[in-house]
Amino acid sequence: MSEPEMPQKGPYVMDVEPGEYEWCACGKSGTQPYCNGSHKGTEFAPILVSVKQKRTIAWCGCKRSGKKPYCDGSHRNL
Repeated sequence: MSEPEMPQKGPYVMDVEPGEYEWCACGKSGTQPYCNGSHKGTEFAPILVSVKQKRTIAWCGCKRSGKKPYCDGSHRNL
């Protein structure tokens, strides 16, 4: 499996409302951290996240987290 692109080294820390979100796993989306379909034709697929209540999420921006789609600090070792 190839490595995803790294749109930014650190996380995208965002307040999110309840709903369904597709986290970009390929790193190519122009609407980071969310998927815009740029993965088509690659081995990557977005990760669907269901948010039940308003909260702050640290979405992984480096695409190397061991807890995708959430940041686990892996960017510190890059």
